[in-house]
Amino acid sequence: MGEWALRIDDCLARMMAIPGAQRVTLVDCASGLAVASAGRDDHVERVDQHVDAAGATEVVRSVLGSAALSATPDGDDVEEIIVCGADGYHLLALTGPDLDGHLFVHLVVDREKGNLALARLRMQGLVQEMAIR
Repeated sequence: MGEWALRIDDCLARMMAIPGAQRVTLVDCASGLAVASAGRDDHVERVDQHVDAAGATEVVRSVLGSAALSATPDGDDVEEIIVCGADGYHLLALTGPDLDGHLFVHLVVDREKGNLALARLRMQGLVQEMAIR
């Protein structure tokens, strides 16, 4: 478990190095709880990692539960969800096709300081690296 935790911490730290990254939370899909998180000290808005995880889990469950947002009846084609806000982007990257036993990452990127395309590419690579056990 120790080596796995170090890899997770390293991946989260590398996600925080993405330009404009404000905070990142690794979430357990089944429980909706935060497994790990990281954030910028200079980020004005402080969000509790478990509140963040619970809210993000509801978004993921809603999207996966909606046949209108999926190309397949089981919803297993959804790999990521992007929510665009006035001040930033919320990138939700799933590590597997369903919620049971899987994790997802919630990365918040500042709209002014970040680049959505770059953040997506870097996050996808890090999520894949994190999923390899």
